[in-house]
Amino acid sequence: MSALAAGAPPPIFTAAGVSKRFVKRLDLAGRIAQRLGAAIRDETVHAVDGVSLSIGAGEVLGLVGESGCGKSTFGRMVAGILPPSEGELHFDGKPVWQDGKVGARETALAIQMIFQDPFASLDPRMRVQDIVGEAPQVHGMVPRGGIEDYVAEVMLRVGLDPDFRRRYPHQFSGGQRQRIGIARALAVNPRFLVCDEAIAALDVSIQAQVIDLLRDLQQRRGLTYMFISHDLKVVRALANQLIVMRNGRIVEHGPAAEIFAAPQSGYTRALMAAAFDVAAIAPQGLDPPPPVAP
Repeated sequence: MSALAAGAPPPIFTAAGVSKRFVKRLDLAGRIAQRLGAAIRDETVHAVDGVSLSIGAGEVLGLVGESGCGKSTFGRMVAGILPPSEGELHFDGKPVWQDGKVGARETALAIQMIFQDPFASLDPRMRVQDIVGEAPQVHGMVPRGGIEDYVAEVMLRVGLDPDFRRRYPHQFSGGQRQRIGIARALAVNPRFLVCDEAIAALDVSIQAQVIDLLRDLQQRRGLTYMFISHDLKVVRALANQLIVMRNGRIVEHGPAAEIFAAPQSGYTRALMAAAFDVAAIAPQGLDPPPPVAP
């Protein structure tokens, strides 16, 4: 069952046959060996392979899978950071990518990403005032004279004290830094947030606070989320749709409650058994991995 099932909201985002290939070129020694007759060549890695899906407006789609399955690469293509090798991505009927370049400005602003590491994703040389206020000012969303009040309002929205807006990232805790990252994403009034392991780098107690914040923002502002994570417990708390990826491909897709209650794929059962340690969903033999296209 997909997000297009009866009663589901209309899709705000679609992906059709999306793939991403990375080519690892031979080094000098490899090229010399090749010229001498060795049967070696550049290596092509299929990070994402033919992914198709849809997300309804206001939904929270959980995207799960083991490390290296392609979920973060897919998220970066969705967010307009990494161009796909093949396939099409559309937001609200408009292409996210056109001829290898990010599509319309409105689409680019409507989709924002919250990154995993709040220590690495914020420029340590910039004050919070500039981190949060730069994009809306560059795009003409806020007049120069009103930027301080605007940043203060966005900070309040994510539970940060506006009096701290002139501080640098290193002067905040990990949870506060992630809130700054969320504020930066919200500052351009997005409709769709791609959350890439957005709480993985935080302590468990802080994770709960950020989850509550994301849930509250989603409900109050009608946001659509793609929540990428390897932590199925977190995804179960947030998502109403679920996609399980393995080796760059989707192995299971449907309403989250149904998949958590009765996973159909052996791979999904294995993930859940590892995450929840529940005998009832223990794996009954793993599905063979999908073949990798040449």
